Amino acid sequence: MKVTLSPPNRRFGNLDWIGLTGLLGLLIARYIPVAKLIPFWGCVLRQRTGWPCLGCGLTRVADRVAHLNFSGAWEANPLGTVCAVLFGLAAVAMLLHLVFKLPIPEVRLTEREWTAVRIALPVVVLVNYAYVVVHTRFPHWLM
Repeated sequence: MKVTLSPPNRRFGNLDWIGLTGLLGLLIARYIPVAKLIPFWGCVLRQRTGWPCLGCGLTRVADRVAHLNFSGAWEANPLGTVCAVLFGLAAVAMLLHLVFKLPIPEVRLTEREWTAVRIALPVVVLVNYAYVVVHTRFPHWLM
């Protein structure tokens, strides 16, 4: 892994786009009750079968992280909570970069590290989904 710092600038880069997306998403989750305003909002798979989908709990995660309820967000979907917090951190980094010309680190992974990421990511998603299924269908197993 190689990490380099860009020279101080205010150019809008990849991290800034991710930060802007995170900022907008968390602000919407904080101030607009999407799940209450849209009548058809919800997981169709879970409503029809009782089984959660891979994204079940992400609306609750966004709402709870935006209200700083991290334990409730973690209970809804752990991987979603990690992603929402990372989006929030990217938003802070974006603001610091654009306001104070903070240098943004650029990370370059080797081919071996990318291979490890490509293997680990599906495993993490499957473990998270297993937790969501157990938490939804078999909550007594978690006691």
